[in-house]
Formats: sequence, C-alpha cells, structure tokens
Amino acid sequence: MTPELKGFLLVAGIKITAVFTALMIGVMFTTWLERRVSAWFQYRLGPNRVGPQGLLQPVADGVKNFAKEETLPDSVDRPLFLLAPAMTFVPAMLLFCVIPFGAPLPVAFDFSVPLLGRFVFDGVTPLMIANLPVGFLFILAISSLGVYGIVLAGWSSNNKYSLLGGMRASAQMVSYEIALGMSLITVMVVAGNVTLMEIVTVQQEALWLVFPLTFGFVLFAISALAETNRLPFDLPETESELVAGYHTEYSAMRFSMFFIGEYGAIITMSALMATFFFGGWDIPFTTWDDVRLEGGVVVAGTPSALKSVLTHGVFLLKTFFFVFWYVWVRWTLPRFRFDQLMALGWKILLPMALAYILVIAATVWAVIGESPAISPQQGWVMFGVNVVVLVLVFGVLDRGRLVRGPGARLHRVGGTSGH
Repeated sequence: MTPELKGFLLVAGIKITAVFTALMIGVMFTTWLERRVSAWFQYRLGPNRVGPQGLLQPVADGVKNFAKEETLPDSVDRPLFLLAPAMTFVPAMLLFCVIPFGAPLPVAFDFSVPLLGRFVFDGVTPLMIANLPVGFLFILAISSLGVYGIVLAGWSSNNKYSLLGGMRASAQMVSYEIALGMSLITVMVVAGNVTLMEIVTVQQEALWLVFPLTFGFVLFAISALAETNRLPFDLPETESELVAGYHTEYSAMRFSMFFIGEYGAIITMSALMATFFFGGWDIPFTTWDDVRLEGGVVVAGTPSALKSVLTHGVFLLKTFFFVFWYVWVRWTLPRFRFDQLMALGWKILLPMALAYILVIAATVWAVIGESPAISPQQGWVMFGVNVVVLVLVFGVLDRGRLVRGPGARLHRVGGTSGH
C-alpha cells in the first residue's frame, strides 16, 4: 500500500469518525431540544435538573437505558426482533455520507508511524464522506430502507398493536417516498446534476433553489415529515390507539435505537432541505466562500481552513433551523387520521408532484433553454411561476376542498356551523 493511499484512507477514516460522532451527539441533544422547546410552547419548564438548563438529561437517559433490563418475549421471532432496531438506525446514519457540510478543506501531512509505515496527503478534501456521482439516487435508495426496520419490529413482536403500527408504517412511507422523490426530480432538472456538491455549486453561482422551486420545497417538507414518522404523520406509533405501536415490546437500548434512528433521520432530512433548497454550506450575500472541485482538483476559488470552518457553521445553522421547525410542527398541528394521511399522499401530493414536474420542465425549456446553468435572472422568473402555482394550489386548499375533506363540505351543506 502506497503512502498516498494510506494518507487518503486516514483522511477518510477521520471524516467518518467525526461525522458519526457529531451525528450521535446531535441526536442526543436534539432530544433535549425537543423537550425544552415543547415546554416553552406549553409554558412548562422541561428538563432543568440534570446539568445546567438540563443539558445533561440526555446523558442521564442514556445511562438509564443501558442499565435497564432487555426484555425478550417468548413468542417473538428472535432474529428479526433483534435486527429491527439496527435496520431503523443504520439508514439514517448512512444518508449523511453524501451530504457536503462545508467548503473543501486543504490538508497536508507527511509522517511515519512504527509498524504502519508512512502516511502522505497533500491536497484538498471535500467536507463530506463520499462525493458520489449518484448522490441523489443513493439518498432515494437508502432512505427507503428505514421502513424495513419498523415493519420487521411490528411483525416479529407477535403483538397485534405492533403489527398494526408496522403495517401503517409500510403504507405511509412507501406512499410519501414517491412524492419526496418527485419533488427532488425538479432539483435535478434545474441543477442539471445529481451530485450534491454540484447542486450546492449551482446555488452558489445563481441563487438558492428554494426560489425557483418554492412549491417543490413545500412538497419535500411535507413528505419529509411523513418519512420520519413525525406529527402530524406519526400514525405508526399513535400512543392513543396503538400503545406505542411497532416498538411496544421493546425496552432499554433496543427501544432507544428506534428513537436514535428517528432523530437521526430528522437531522438528515433537515440537512437535505438545507442542501437541496437553501444553498447547503453557502454563505449568503457573498462569493468569498465559493470553492469548486472537479475530480479532486480546485477549479474555482481558493480553499482555506477559515472558509471550511465558517461554511460548516452556516450549514449547521441552516440544519438547526429545520430541526427546530420539526419540533415546532409537532407541537402545533394535530394528528391526521389514517385515511386522511393516505388521501393526502395519493390523491393530493402525488398528482401535484407530477403536475409540478411538467410545469418546471416546461418553464426550464422556455426560460433556460440551452444554457448550461441557471442564472439569477432566470431563477427569479421561475420564482414568479412558483408564486402563481402556490396561489392556485393553496387558493383551492384554503376553501376546504382537499385538506378538510368531504366532512367539512357536508357540515356546511347541513347548515350546522357550530356557532
């Protein structure tokens, strides 16, 4: 093995370790954030005894879960029962492999270690674990695996409530994966690339894609809530009717792994929203941070450690905003009924996503044409098209024709207004 290959593997190992550790710490403190923010919304205190402002409460919870007894009911399918928590946890971690979280970092070292030999690296490394040329397809493929853990947990538990939760999860996640994937097709159409680093570069050179694809962002955000089983779409674990649903028979750390996977998916989806629609690590209103790599070679801008640190901080702020949004939605909106959930996915989001792809494709053909990339002026023209789409769509929705459903129309026709 050459010293250069050893150096590359060392850099890759450091990035994997750093990302995994940061993600686990982020999951731990996201649980604290949700409890504190929900208490703030409801005029309560929330966790405030263990550590300053309750910051060590997640650590205490982790110690408690490690110390608790693991239960294993006699009637479960043992191999699948033990495998299910890991299958929920792993996909959420894998998705972060292709998300760029900062400007490329210049790295140079040359040293030797006894028994291991010489390590050499001199170049620029992207701040992401793997800059896959099919990053978009990787996201769609891996995100669809999370449903298997929930379904297997429900089926292997040999518990009717768990089975119902698993069945709901399979129907829900398959339904909303379609709308989520279709909302991202418009990103590919406008950006002209499926690599997440290139999608960030397009937004640096033009404008954030939330403007030319505003309605696509709305579709993605709604689908992301359903994909992560969050309110108002937490039907697989509705405590009021399923007694916690698919994880009813789990305890201790196996039980915790489902929530580690859920909160990991929340952070990942928040990072994806920031990357696809809000410029990723791009610092707004400046071109100072614009650094572009092609094949590991810098073709634009000058990389530096300061740029990498600051852009990483901006990426974290954007991700934190969407994590906060997840919590905000949970404590604001009531839960859907299951028939409403499926109707929204198949009868509303899916037709809207298909129609929106046609609208964006036609707009790109008319506005961008043969141009290699979108310009800021063309992006603002597309933003105007999205404003028209939003007015048309939500003008219909606010009239109670789709969201409130036929029950609202019968209510009005019957003349019982409730006043």
